[in-house]
Amino acid sequence: MSDPGIPCEPCSVGPPGDPEGEPILRLEGVETVLEGKKVLDHIDLDVPRNRITAIIGLSGAGKSVLLRHMIGLMKPDRGRVLLDGADLMKYSRKELFEVRKRFGMLFQSGALFDSLDVFENVAFPLREKTNLDETGIRERVRVILRKVGLEGSEEKFPDELSGGMVRRVALARAMVMDPEIILLDEPTTGLDPIIRNSILNLICRTYQDHKFTMVMISHDIPDIFHWCHHVVVVHGGKVIEAGSPEAVRNSTNPFVRQLVEGDIHGPVQLM
Repeated sequence: MSDPGIPCEPCSVGPPGDPEGEPILRLEGVETVLEGKKVLDHIDLDVPRNRITAIIGLSGAGKSVLLRHMIGLMKPDRGRVLLDGADLMKYSRKELFEVRKRFGMLFQSGALFDSLDVFENVAFPLREKTNLDETGIRERVRVILRKVGLEGSEEKFPDELSGGMVRRVALARAMVMDPEIILLDEPTTGLDPIIRNSILNLICRTYQDHKFTMVMISHDIPDIFHWCHHVVVVHGGKVIEAGSPEAVRNSTNPFVRQLVEGDIHGPVQLM
């Protein structure tokens, strides 16, 4: 694997004149109220197919709730969530179960099963959602673990793993069903800079190998601009900016400028 401190190139694949690509996921007028608070406030959002989209914003802005809507784990109070033009909320429970096979999910902090070793954590979706025999499961898991650099770690348990290894196992589990779309909820939170960059590099290499559609929530600003094709800025439950990393980085919106620069002076006053 290449130097983890250097973004892999190229990590941008949009054809000329089409930097973002057609949307595979679309949120239209999505509103969600939780415990009396409007968490998502008329969200309009496109996720381009076969690209890496980064969703950025302050903690509590509604980013993780957005991911849950994209995979159909939450239903909006208003609006629509469309996958290839079909409204997820109109699917039956059985149909949603089938649709979710198109997704892989990396949860915050990895969310591994403490009682299962690395092999069984990665094999879990295959045992739950496929009819593969044991030979097929073992082969699939070993291939995926090799891709994330964890060959030989099959019998380790989560409490024996470093933070970076936990995220690699979680990514392997998200990939093992060969999904079209991978959702990553803060995959590098709490990691030191070297391990963080190695995980981002792995995500980028994974994209280059498979051309998954990937949606990643991140607080790694401004570094995240090097690792994605499309950036969405969420603030106060709204999408206030969306576009290429360059366009968002050069935004004139006061909040976006403050977020990108990490300035304590601006619309958001924390001190």
